[in-house]
Amino acid sequence: MDRLPIRRALLSVTHKDGLAEFARFLHDKGVELVSTGGTMKFLKEQGLPVTAVSDVTGFPEILGGRVKTLHPKIHGGILADKDKTEHLATLKEHDITPFDLVCVNLYDFASALEKKLPLRDMVEEIDIGGPCLLRASAKNFHSILVVPDPKYYDEARTQIETGGVDLAFRKRMAALTFAATSRYDDMISQYLSK
Repeated sequence: MDRLPIRRALLSVTHKDGLAEFARFLHDKGVELVSTGGTMKFLKEQGLPVTAVSDVTGFPEILGGRVKTLHPKIHGGILADKDKTEHLATLKEHDITPFDLVCVNLYDFASALEKKLPLRDMVEEIDIGGPCLLRASAKNFHSILVVPDPKYYDEARTQIETGGVDLAFRKRMAALTFAATSRYDDMISQYLSK
């Protein structure tokens, strides 16, 4: 798929800089917004309609928020190759709606390091669902746009304005996403190795 229309977006971010404007732009373009916890609360405060991830999955957030997005109704909607009829048939069979855009940035582990929190508290600052969402979206860049940082909102908006996000941009965002998750994992690995 060369040009990807954006109809459904999953937004789950730690850094909310520029998010209100980006989400409003998406909403104005007719994009369904799906979100989690704090991001969902923030978007609702901006007056935007948002579908809760738990409404999509039919399952509540559990374990103090450790498990929110790790569900086939989310990852099936992210990992389906829209060029494969068998993938689309599987989505239909299981009543899964595909995503076209995933906008995620990770728990701020670097700030937690600066606070020198106890080990048990530091572990809670390790993002699990976020890297899974980012990596799944980056892997499937042929069928989805991943936006891993607020600094790419303007470029994404420009792409969406044209009526479809081109493959070259999606591939570049995928590469930047894998670089970001790699740095994140390396930071955690270095911390745990001390």
